[in-house]
Amino acid sequence: MRRGVFVTGTDTGVGKTVVAAAIAARLRAQGERVAAAKPVLTGLDEEDETTPDDAVLAGVTGQAREEIAPVRFGPPVSPHLAAELAGATLDVEALAARTLVTGAPDETLVVEGVGGLLVPLGREASVRDLARALGLPVVIAARPGLGTINHTLLTLEAARTAGLDVRAVVLTPWPDAPSEMERSNAETIAALGAVEVAHLPRVQPGDAHALPVDDWLGTAAYR
Repeated sequence: MRRGVFVTGTDTGVGKTVVAAAIAARLRAQGERVAAAKPVLTGLDEEDETTPDDAVLAGVTGQAREEIAPVRFGPPVSPHLAAELAGATLDVEALAARTLVTGAPDETLVVEGVGGLLVPLGREASVRDLARALGLPVVIAARPGLGTINHTLLTLEAARTAGLDVRAVVLTPWPDAPSEMERSNAETIAALGAVEVAHLPRVQPGDAHALPVDDWLGTAAYR
């Protein structure tokens, strides 16, 4: 069995890496050994402009970037297109099996997805299929502002339709002085989505913010 959590998002650029890094940092602050995994990484061609996800996670866990993200593509495009351009095929079962043995067996595994749940990995598979194959509980990263209710509830529906166990939604970056709309968004998502909603302020990777991470973890069997 492997203890861990899968972090997805309502879209690209909503803070999945920040949330995954914050979870890993919190676990380490609690004295746990932690490994991070990014089963598929795209956009390395833009490394001079932005910090790649694997570099952010490596800064928290101390792993090599290639261990965190062994399947790597340059173009900043959807993983199915990145693989196609590279003449490669992404196999969900193989990705899941490789991910679940990242790090040591006694290390808690924090897995960051790519894009949202319905982002394609190929013609017949999506990130949601990868999450199902991993069998870990899910945390959803979402924006706190306008539009987040619809995006988050759609993501919850897509996850639960596939039988995924969603433990929480994390709104980030949560402002120091949230507006009435932002407070309402959090309350509405919690009520209509029947889900725990946590707030993560703007943090630096490695900051051990007081997230209730123990409630979000579960176990998956090795394949």
